Amino acid sequence: MSILQKKHFSMIVIVAALGYFVDIYDLILFSVVRKPSLEALGLSPDEITNVGLRLMSWQMIGMLLGGILWGVLGDKRGRISVLFGSIIIYSAANILNGLVTNVTQYEWLRLIAGFGLAGELGAGITLVSETMSKDKRGYGSTIVVGIGVTGAVLASYVGRHFEWNIAYFIGGGLGLMLLILRLGVYESGMFESMSKSTVHKGNLLFLFSSKEIFKKYLRCIAIGLPIWYVIGILIFLVPEFSVIMGIKGASAANAVMWCYIGHACGDSFCGLLSQWFKNRKIVLFVYMCLTSIAIPIYLFQSGISLDFLYFLCAMIGAASGFWVVFITVASEQFGTNIRATVTTTVPNFVRGSLALMTVVLNIFWKDMGIPLTFSALILGFIVMSISFTALFGLKETFGKDLHYVEE
Repeated sequence: MSILQKKHFSMIVIVAALGYFVDIYDLILFSVVRKPSLEALGLSPDEITNVGLRLMSWQMIGMLLGGILWGVLGDKRGRISVLFGSIIIYSAANILNGLVTNVTQYEWLRLIAGFGLAGELGAGITLVSETMSKDKRGYGSTIVVGIGVTGAVLASYVGRHFEWNIAYFIGGGLGLMLLILRLGVYESGMFESMSKSTVHKGNLLFLFSSKEIFKKYLRCIAIGLPIWYVIGILIFLVPEFSVIMGIKGASAANAVMWCYIGHACGDSFCGLLSQWFKNRKIVLFVYMCLTSIAIPIYLFQSGISLDFLYFLCAMIGAASGFWVVFITVASEQFGTNIRATVTTTVPNFVRGSLALMTVVLNIFWKDMGIPLTFSALILGFIVMSISFTALFGLKETFGKDLHYVEE
């Protein structure tokens, strides 16, 4: 490999990692500033919980819709076009988010921001997967996600030390700065080669063309569900769970920060393990087992200190830190003409599933009157069961040649 090629690959990894860093910053920032921003809009404590869950659902629905559009565009127009388009939209939405004066405006801007954010990770991982060698691409994905998830630490810091609207302005500014850096990134050779052929590109309906393809696609989505159950339910509702545990002063910002510190460590180690053992499925299975053990340990605590609660947040974040391998597996399952569609829609369907998880949680908690802790545990059992079942049905993809098309 020439020095020029090495620099090109390095730039792709760096830009993808920083893109995911900004992506996670914005994605997590709402969890951090939920309470102060909604208090500033005049909401009561009860309304803050309900409206906060609704706003998170709006953001995730935006990501689900955006994932479809950006994924299809990534296969039809190229991975680079998605990286530029997505960052412009979510940077603008972030800046406007700092100017909201009512909940309706907040809802629409969270939807738009989620729509823009949806293109970041999938396009970045697709580029990395297609430009690195088949036995080394796992290292590239590990760097992208390992650096990217630390964006949550910055979001926590900014959310605690700045006014909530300034925190949104900072997120928008970071996105616009990244836009300039992306001018030096080139399209993947696999896409360039495929784009000259007459094969159908970015055809979402192809994923529904046969039972086997559809089942494989659903399995790719299902194995990632526990990650957003942990982040979107267990960590997002730390203020509520801490009251049940008898802990005072628990901060969502600190909980998110410690969860993502654990997540960054877990993700980095998960990616490295999959390379060392040359097997993705075994590592995913181990991490899912760790998550299953961590859930009840986290939920059923009482009489603990605030510091120990944050330790538990880090613990469950590390246990569920298999995002990097989950995304890599999805990217490796399909051909070049549908790869960006899959790699972009899969993580966003996982994030979008949080809206359904919230509905199910509320059915157990609000409608059936089951205490929040037990409602969360039942939901966790359902999520983990689905994830384990999906993992057993997927084929191992380590070292798979990705230079082919689906027909």
